[in-house]
Amino acid sequence: MAYLSDEQIAAMGFAHVGRNVRISDRAAIYECEKISIGDNSRIDDFCVVAGRVTIGRNVHLTVFNNVEGGRPGVTIGDFSTLAYGCHVVAQSDDYSGRTMVNSTIPAAYKQEVEDPVVIERQVILGTGCVVLPGVTIAEGTSGGARSLFLESTEPWSIYVGSPARRIKARSRDLLALEARFLAAEE
Repeated sequence: MAYLSDEQIAAMGFAHVGRNVRISDRAAIYECEKISIGDNSRIDDFCVVAGRVTIGRNVHLTVFNNVEGGRPGVTIGDFSTLAYGCHVVAQSDDYSGRTMVNSTIPAAYKQEVEDPVVIERQVILGTGCVVLPGVTIAEGTSGGARSLFLESTEPWSIYVGSPARRIKARSRDLLALEARFLAAEE
């Protein structure tokens, strides 16, 4: 995978870019002035990141992710990972049939759902997860592959399914590893 140089990243005009950020030269990033990326984070091939998006430190957006912050915004907390093909959207058309849909239609004929999405720290979302507007994925949540998040989660829990449902608690052991990792960085 080829990454943009630090100079190329700086020239894109991000709101903020931390140290050691890696962005694939095959990722599509739109409205960079609304995007902040923390230290040691990585955006891989064929990801699309657009709108108001805040990415914490040591965050990994793996191949084929779509993070659409739109106007309300998406926040992804430190040490979180979106596995292959996740979709996180803070803005969506109204599918009820009461209004028209899609980006070619003027706003007077449609009504979008707009609500911020928050993915807190130490979250792992498996391949193909979908997170819809207004959802908070609580700290330490693990989402199984292809889970659909329509509602906010409980911290340190494992979720699976469509719609996602809690199946059990998730271990917090990784917090000790995080502390050792951060201490070694100093």
